[in-house]
Amino acid sequence: MAVSGGLMFLFIIGHMIGNLKIFFGQEEFNAYAAWLRTIGSPALHHEWFLWIQRAGLLLIVVLHFGSAAELTVRAKKARPVKYQHRQPVKGSYAARTMRWGGVIILLFIVWHILDLTVGTVNPGYVHGDPYRNVVADFQPDRWYITLFYAAAVIALGFHLRHGLVSAVQSLGRKNPKHEKPLNLTATAFAVLITIGFLAVPFSVTVGLID
Repeated sequence: MAVSGGLMFLFIIGHMIGNLKIFFGQEEFNAYAAWLRTIGSPALHHEWFLWIQRAGLLLIVVLHFGSAAELTVRAKKARPVKYQHRQPVKGSYAARTMRWGGVIILLFIVWHILDLTVGTVNPGYVHGDPYRNVVADFQPDRWYITLFYAAAVIALGFHLRHGLVSAVQSLGRKNPKHEKPLNLTATAFAVLITIGFLAVPFSVTVGLID
């Protein structure tokens, strides 16, 4: 679970950086999107890299959710009889909502693909013009889309914060001396990624990107 989560974290960083290129204008953002389709050329045909990436990401997501389900089953088997009285478990909000956050993120991924990749739910979708598609998606009159996007990204931030701490500890870096620096680093990464992803829709909504 830690390894699959780490791989998704690397993809998220790359995806966020790519999104931020929209601030350099329509021509550069569309050129970046076009470049993604030519990675590996001429060894790979047009868009082959993207499809390999999509297949790899799908496999990673399946492994990640499968690992979560297996850990849940193991936890229940380890304690087949419920506690008669159980003290509240101490932990962060991110830790307590980890599973629900994962479900929200999964649903958002499905919507995101239909919205900006396929264009099914984006009324202003234009094939081959990702800049225009993003601008059309987060217009002020579509505030509910921006709100949904923001909620999903915030859920992602909480998920990442707890996931980073858990992954590092699962991979052998569990030391009480390192707990505070690790928590601070994970929080900083989560906040940075949340701000990075929210910068684009909010900028479109308020007219900084048009």
